[in-house]
Amino acid sequence: MAKKATRRNLIGPRVRQKRREIDLTQEQLAERITELRMTQNIITKIETGYREVTDREVVALAQALGVAAGWLLWEDQK
Repeated sequence: MAKKATRRNLIGPRVRQKRREIDLTQEQLAERITELRMTQNIITKIETGYREVTDREVVALAQALGVAAGWLLWEDQK
């Protein structure tokens, strides 16, 4: 039986939620992040929790999605 992968980031569900709310594809979101090398494949891995996210990536994703970095990190749930 395959071992279930451990989620490697907190922001994945929020990235997916907001991206869908503002009607962006993963590719369109990646294109908005010009300061970092971000691809559709990386966005997929972030959203599914298979990839860790650096602090710079959290900030870049938040800016691209028009939300606060704290929102991506679930600060409103504390």
